[in-house]
Amino acid sequence: MLNKLSNSIYYLPNQDERERPTLGVICGDNYSLVIDAGNSVKHAREFIAEVEDLNVPPIKYLVITHAHWDHFLGMNEFDATIIVNTLTNQLIKDWVNLSFDDVSLQSYVEENKMSSLCMEVIKNEIPKRESFKLKNTDISFEKSLTIDLGNKICLIDRVRSTHTDDSTIVFVPNEKVLFLGDSAYGTTKNKLFHYDQDMLLPMMEDIKKYDAKDYLLGHESICDLEEMNVYWDELILANQATQSKSIESALERFKINNKREPNENELFFIKAFVNNQILKSQ
Repeated sequence: MLNKLSNSIYYLPNQDERERPTLGVICGDNYSLVIDAGNSVKHAREFIAEVEDLNVPPIKYLVITHAHWDHFLGMNEFDATIIVNTLTNQLIKDWVNLSFDDVSLQSYVEENKMSSLCMEVIKNEIPKRESFKLKNTDISFEKSLTIDLGNKICLIDRVRSTHTDDSTIVFVPNEKVLFLGDSAYGTTKNKLFHYDQDMLLPMMEDIKKYDAKDYLLGHESICDLEEMNVYWDELILANQATQSKSIESALERFKINNKREPNENELFFIKAFVNNQILKSQ
């Protein structure tokens, strides 16, 4: 069920057990804009049905926040102009010519082009897979784009990120609402979950410049400004403590710097930064 953030902004919360990210809709006087397309045909159709029940202006635009499959595989279901940044456009093109029959899906998994989880979602939630073809996007932008939905401005910007190189955010200035997608998260490489330490402060600089009071994230749904600031602070303290591949050294440095043990979140971030040091050494 859609959650109401304001009279013009609604979101469908993430469902991590089904690998479903948060989907959002922003409604102006004339048109509506959707953030992310869902991880499958079924996910997208359920979301569209919920939006139709709101009796809001028609969906004219769909913004894909980045080219991870769980955010764009439902995009065929939207009768809308699909907006992406230029790098996201290039990455999604790699999916346009894929086939989705069982044999092809298995081959993509074996070639590390697709995760086994993605394959299972496709099998379960995309009907008529043998004839399914992902369509192309419509508009690609380099740095930023402004959309007026009718007395509702949406700023669509590409930001630096610890998650991907192609992260896009959507900001609604008069509501002070920022849709972050997955831009504030880490990512997995060589089976190691990590945060890119070199990109951490640039990412925070890009995101903090928006005068937001509510933040919609891909896999936590909604956070307020206080919660986001706690998140940033914990990341910074963990980052400052981690300067090598040694978890023991990082923990000791954290205790010296902060005169306490790390909390659960900080410990998670320290481990991720240690993994980043390991990846950098490979």
